Order: sequence, then C-alpha cells, then structure tokens
Amino acid sequence: MRTIIITLMLLCSTALWAQKSEMTYNISRAIEAIQNNDYDQGEKFARKELDENPENGYALYWLAVALNNKMEYGQALSNVSKALKRLPSKEKSYTACAYATRAEIYCALKDTARGMADYAKAIKMTPEDARLYDGRAEKYYNQGKYDLADADYKKMIEIDEGNVTGYMGMGRNAKAQKRWDDAIKIFDFVTKLAPRFSYAYSFRAESYIGKKNYSKAIDDVITAVSLGDNQVPVQELADSALTLTVVKLKAQKNKEPNNIIWTYLIGDVYQRAEKYAEAIPFYKECLAKERNAICAKYVALCYNQLGDNEKALLYCDQAIELDSTYYDALTTKAAILYDLGETNASIAIMDKFISHNTSYYWAYRVRGWYKSLANNVDGAIEDFSTAISLNSEDAGCYLRRACMYDRKGDRAAAESDYKKVIELDPEPSVGSGTHYAYRALGQEEKAIEFMDKVIALDPDRAGTYYDAACLYSLMGKQDKALDFLETSLEKGYCEFAHIGNDSDMAPIRDTPRFKELIQKYKAIHQQKITDDDDKSVAYDEVTEEVSFTKDGTMCKVKCSINGLPLHFIFDTGASVVSISSVEASFMFKNDYLSKSDIVGTGQFINANGEISEGAIINLREVKFGECVLENVKASVVRNQSAPLLLGQSVLSKLGKIQIDNEKNILSITYKKAKE
Repeated sequence: MRTIIITLMLLCSTALWAQKSEMTYNISRAIEAIQNNDYDQGEKFARKELDENPENGYALYWLAVALNNKMEYGQALSNVSKALKRLPSKEKSYTACAYATRAEIYCALKDTARGMADYAKAIKMTPEDARLYDGRAEKYYNQGKYDLADADYKKMIEIDEGNVTGYMGMGRNAKAQKRWDDAIKIFDFVTKLAPRFSYAYSFRAESYIGKKNYSKAIDDVITAVSLGDNQVPVQELADSALTLTVVKLKAQKNKEPNNIIWTYLIGDVYQRAEKYAEAIPFYKECLAKERNAICAKYVALCYNQLGDNEKALLYCDQAIELDSTYYDALTTKAAILYDLGETNASIAIMDKFISHNTSYYWAYRVRGWYKSLANNVDGAIEDFSTAISLNSEDAGCYLRRACMYDRKGDRAAAESDYKKVIELDPEPSVGSGTHYAYRALGQEEKAIEFMDKVIALDPDRAGTYYDAACLYSLMGKQDKALDFLETSLEKGYCEFAHIGNDSDMAPIRDTPRFKELIQKYKAIHQQKITDDDDKSVAYDEVTEEVSFTKDGTMCKVKCSINGLPLHFIFDTGASVVSISSVEASFMFKNDYLSKSDIVGTGQFINANGEISEGAIINLREVKFGECVLENVKASVVRNQSAPLLLGQSVLSKLGKIQIDNEKNILSITYKKAKE
C-alpha cells in the first residue's frame, strides 16, 4: 500500500533551522545533502561538525537522520538518544522532531511500544504540529488500528481545516476496512479541496474497484495518470475489467495521439492480463515514437513469455544498447538466456547486476536459483542466505534454501527453513510455495489442501497448475501430476526450457505421456507466436559536435523545434524542456504547433526546488545539428520572460555529453539507428 506521508525528519528540516539565528557550515551542508537524499554526504558533514564540537546536539540529530535513512538503525538510535540529552531545553520543536525520529527508528526495529511512546512525547511537546499526528497515524494504520489512526487524522484537520493528508488518511482507512462508500465520499471531498492531487483519484479508483464499479474506476485512473500519478491500480483493472479498460484507454489515446502514455498503458494492461501477443504492438508503437529502453525491455519480456526467446533476446539487447545503465534489463536478459539453456551465462549477468546493486535482495535470490540449476549447491545456499539477511520476510528464499540443504543432506537445516516458510506464508496466495514445505515435512494432506486453495484463488492461472504438477510429481502421484501439467499447458504455460530443467519434473519426465504432452503443446505454441518479419533495430554510436555560446554560466545552443530555429539553455537541473508562453504562442500562430500537440498539464520542479504548473505540449522534432529526437514533452511556463530550458527529458535521451569550454563545443555521443 502506498503512503502519502514524507519522511518526518525531512519535513522538520527547513522549519527547524528557520528558528535559529545562525548555523555552522557543516550542519548547513549536512541538511542540504539530506534534503537531496544524499545521506552519505549528510553523514560526512554531520560527523565533521562532531569532530569539532562533540557535544553539538544538532549535529547528533542530523547524523541520526542520515543514518536512519541509510537503515543503519543501531548507530542512528545511539546518536538520536545522545541528541535528546544535548539539545537545548528551549528547542521544543527540535526535541519533538528528535523524539519522532527515534520513534521511526524503534518502529523500524519492530519495537512498536517504545516507538509509539516517543510519538506521544513528541506530540505532548508540540501539540499543534500536524506532521507528528501524521507520522503516528501511519503507524496505527500499519497496525490495523484504524480508529486510532482516524483520531490522529481528525486532529490534523482540526489544526488545519484544509489538510489534504488528513482527509486522505481517513479515506485510506475506510478503504482498508472495505467501507467503499465512506472512502469514496471522502475522496470526493479531496478532489474538491485539491483538484490536481492525483492520489485522490487513484485511491478513489481503488474504492470503485472494491464496489466493482469499473467504469468510474477507469475514469479515475485516466485522470490520475493525466496528473502524473504512475502508481494507479492497473493490475486490478487488467484482472477484472480488461475489455472495458482497453476500450477507454484507446479512446483517450485517440483524444491525445501525441501522448504515448496511453499507448504504453494499453500495452501494460494487456501484459498484466497475460495477453502478451496483444501487448507487443502497443509497446512497439511507443518504441517507434520514442527510443525508450523500458519499452524495449517490455517487448522482450512479452516475447519471452510467448516462448520466442530469440526475439526476446534481440529486444533485450536493444534496451541495453539504448541505456547501458538500465540494469533491470540485465535481469531480463539473464532470464532469457536461462530459457535458451545458457544457465552459466545467466549467472554471469547476475554477477554484473549485483555489482551495481549490492543491497537488492531479489538479485541474490535469482542468482541463487540459477546456481541451484547449475548444481552449485553451496553457491546457491550462500546467495539465498544473503537474500534472507537483506529481507528476512521472504518465504520463497527460505523455501529455496531448504531445498538446497536437502540436496546437500543437511536435513535439520532444511526442516528449520521449511517450518519458517509455513510461519511466514500461512495463508494461501497466488505464487505461494507453502504446499512444497508441507510436502517436504511429510504433511501431504495439508500440502494438497493448501494447493487446492491456491488454485481456487485464480482458476485460470496456468502457472498455478504447473505448481500443482510439480507438487504431485514430488509426491510420486504420476497420473495427477501429468493431469495438472496438461491443464497448465492447455491454459498457456509455455516455459518449456524450465520444464526440461526443473528437478521437480524428474519423476515424470521419462514417461511416454510427458513426452507426448511436451511435443504436442510445443507445436501448438509455435503456431501461436506472432509471425512477423520484425527485426530488432540496430544502432551505431555517433558523436555530434554542436557549438554553443555563453550566457553567464549557462551554455546556449542552437537547435530547431518542429523546424523553427531557436536557442536553448542546457539546464541539467531542470526535469523537462520548458518554453515561455511567448514562444509557445508564436509557434501556435505560425503553425509550428497544433491543437493535437497539447497533451495535458503538469507540475514541474526546477533546480532550485521550486514547483510550477503549465501546459504540456508535444514537440514533434527537436534537432541539434544532425542529432534528431522525436516526440519530446515540454512544459509551457506562464512567465513570459522565462528562458528556454533544455532539461533532463531531452538530455537523458542524448547520451553522453561533454562540454569543451575552450572551444565552446558540446560533444553529444548518442545511438543512431542503422540504415
């Protein structure tokens, strides 16, 4: 569940220092770094201050904030406790925030009682600070204590009648209790209070889904996306109202033909509904309009799910070519190579991924699985153990490690992990593996009962029937295993490489019926794969030199927008391209822009952290020398004297940019499609 609160420690920062007449350089830099999410730098400057002034309570506080955000809870707890002893007694706001910070740390350590006690102390010190009620209400919500959470949210509204967060919190509580009508009523009010607050629409959409009013839910999703929300309940709509969702998204796509978000969402909905062949054309359409590594990866994933691994690999390589720092594409490539029978290559790719993502537990889990398939039992156990150290709540990691302990002959360790699986995942859910744990512990009746409940949750999911086939195969019930395998294949399961490697299938793999099923459904599956002549686009790396002039400290560069010659300022701190209303009006009056190029409105943050709102337009062509980008989004700034800024929405697509201040030349190295 998404939350709508911001980390309390950062909320306090500006207000706290505004109360002080002066601050040290180091603490100022620490705050600046922490506000920019650079917690290593925040820690560095806080420690520098403490080297000079070991008793400085403010430095201890900010050090605790940095360490808490780095999840180094032990040191964070020690330092915030010291800060509470050293902060001046007159600093009530600071002390209250220190108690709130310690409350957050206690709750992260699952010491809820002490955490809530610290929140009570913070609120007692500054009872008119609505943010403290927000932090405590969030904890009550997570504990399922909705009445107490509501009381805090009502207090926030009492302090500030227009407090959107308070109303949103009450609406979320109602939604969590499935009081759909109450939730909708509250979110209705929020949309009047703050019409451009996207979460009100996406939360209301979830409530409409709860009432099975899918038409209104889809309308709210469209509004939320238009306002910039990318966490809308797409999966629920794909599961329950696929046809209606696609129809409405296509209508929106026709209204805004230059806004590729609708094309992307149609592909996303189809993919979530496991309609991979239907998803591919929409992702490809996005890819044709905008060279985007994410869309290329999703095309690869869809082809992979369809079993067309050669095409999947081509598109995955294209994603990596388009953005060499898009490391998620590496995990996709590892999965594709595994399906192509290249398990060692998959392990090597995961090695590379982990070198860039050392704290991502899922990567160790995935690599551990590949190692288990390569019979590297000790290596698999090591990876699963690392994953567990990073996330001790993932039952799947314990299940896979237990299987490796069993393979190694360490039955005591295996049984301990199987029991942990049942403890962590006691209720049937799609994708659950608890039935395997029951089977391994000799409780076959419980295993079958659990498996039946998982199937009942989603009777159309092919992968669940494959899990049942594996379970019955391991129990030595061949006929049952083959029946479930056939059902899974009939429903579309097509991971034939995995079926061929899966040790769970070993007891039935040599039976005539198994071989007949695989042969039959492989042939059927091949006929279903889209037969097109599409080939992955290949790219050359090209370097373009563009001259610029100096405008103060800024680089001013010539370019053309839809054929109109203009000068833009390179601004690495801006999020998007922005032009003033004067230039936009001129472009409309002289046919460089049309009504169809208006794609909506949005909010934008500049390098100074200032938020502004303006129209979003589609620039069909942005050209620097021979470097051409298509369909670039830009914001129209109301300030008539605003400079033309070239922000990250373009800079991120250009590739590597080097500035030669002596020659006044920008060297742009980018990917250009081969002829």
